[in-house]
Amino acid sequence: MNWDIVKGNWKQFQGQVRAQWGKLTDDQLGVIDGRRVELAGKIQETYGISREEAEKQIAEFEKRQAEKN
Repeated sequence: MNWDIVKGNWKQFQGQVRAQWGKLTDDQLGVIDGRRVELAGKIQETYGISREEAEKQIAEFEKRQAEKN
């Protein structure tokens, strides 16, 4: 998954991100703005998990999104 594409289409991806990480708020999604590092940080902060676990979840999310396309 190319994060340049995600960033460019962030409005469309927000629904998929929200489905995966429902605790993320609209404000947090606005701050993330399609940036992978920001997403990992907000997941880590919101869910109280390690950076490694957040990265693992994002990698799994990327894999599922790639399989859809």
